[in-house]
Amino acid sequence: MGAGLTREPADEATGYDQVFAFVREQLLSGQMKAGDRLLPERELATRLGVSRPVIREVLRALAAIGVIEIRHGYGSVVRRPDFAELGDLFTMMLAQQGEVVEDVMEARIAIERQAIRLACARATSTDLAALGEALRRVEETVKDPQVGGDADFAFHAALIAAAHSPTLASLHAAIAVLLKRSHLERRERITSLDGIETYLVEHHRELLAAVAARDADSADRLLMQHFAIGTEYQRRAAAGRDRSSPTS
Repeated sequence: MGAGLTREPADEATGYDQVFAFVREQLLSGQMKAGDRLLPERELATRLGVSRPVIREVLRALAAIGVIEIRHGYGSVVRRPDFAELGDLFTMMLAQQGEVVEDVMEARIAIERQAIRLACARATSTDLAALGEALRRVEETVKDPQVGGDADFAFHAALIAAAHSPTLASLHAAIAVLLKRSHLERRERITSLDGIETYLVEHHRELLAAVAARDADSADRLLMQHFAIGTEYQRRAAAGRDRSSPTS
């Protein structure tokens, strides 16, 4: 395993960093794949010139983030990626930053704009049916922020799935927890505003129609309008709260 890799000089990396970098390079280069077993601890320690406790520390860290599975009596095995776990990790990391929901919203726009263009070219009849079912749920839950927020998220998740891009799907899944929170919070703010039914139902219907028509330019334009109108509703909701707040 990794016969072509060179060993890092001891003064360029700590033992921990050296072992972590070694495993990472094995994964990135494709020399190790899901299901492969890592070298035994003793052999790794000898090969990299570090102690076995350092090897164990790295393996525990890799297991904690879902990269490997430690099987007692067998060894450490590379796991197939679980993006739900990655999403949990991302959520905890991003939650420590200020204005995280708005930042995630910007990432969502970037992901969905590319996804909807790909969906126009790649969506299957099954994908369109899934979008249609998601649209039906949006229509039925307009006045319910909790269930409606879930329905809204499901529609946009179906758009991502229709793109048939593993990387976009993985990025979306990694921030899904925060996206669901964003959908819920935004829906709670705007549900009572005039015109909300048109925004929530008609705009989603137009997005689906553009994807079904394979019209990528129209789909992208409609999606940006959808986000812009959503932002305007957020502004109106905030202005309404400010007017209703008691003054000192």
